[in-house]
Amino acid sequence: MEKTDHYTLDQFVSMLIDAEWDERHNRRIARSITNARFHYKSNIENINFDQTRNLDRNTILRLAECEFIEKNENILITGSTGVGKSYLGTALGYQACIQGFKVSYFNTSKLFTKLKMAKADGSYLRELAKIERQDVIILDDFGLQALDSSNRITLLEIIEDRHNNGSIIVTSQIPVQGWYDIIGEETIADAILDRLIHQSHRLELHGESMRKKRHKQKLLFKYI
Repeated sequence: MEKTDHYTLDQFVSMLIDAEWDERHNRRIARSITNARFHYKSNIENINFDQTRNLDRNTILRLAECEFIEKNENILITGSTGVGKSYLGTALGYQACIQGFKVSYFNTSKLFTKLKMAKADGSYLRELAKIERQDVIILDDFGLQALDSSNRITLLEIIEDRHNNGSIIVTSQIPVQGWYDIIGEETIADAILDRLIHQSHRLELHGESMRKKRHKQKLLFKYI
């Protein structure tokens, strides 16, 4: 513990103020992370930048500065199952919380189900307003199933509310060019993707499934 007996009164008061500020800052970050409802914990420092993954370290570190949120830009992360799309999207979400932005994480299918129920009980507009108030939202696992007419309109309203007014991080197994088929209804798909893609950073992850790779490593160590 730092000794304070050699401090002047002004220095001691200043130290107490700094400590109080740090404590409040850390509480705010913790509260922001809790409110984001991330599915799991991830961070930029633990991202694997192996060349086979097609991840540029400088690009990710630049995105981690969160200037894309200030510019209302989006991040679209695609790649096959297990390559780390959700981990990367969540890590950027954590970084945004640390920098003071309001973040919400959603599994896309569960979000659509929740909002469909909200339409039935009359709370739909209130739920949309909550989403709109966030600086950045994460739509994880987008495109696992084609959208029906209700979910198509819901997605359009979410995207429309956030256009030039917030950022979206989308993760998907489906390449961006395949999203037209997922959304369906050409006119609505054009409206959604024009707004989503126009100001976006696109990250296409390659390589072997990280889950399979970890499983192989466990087996290797098991028999060493």
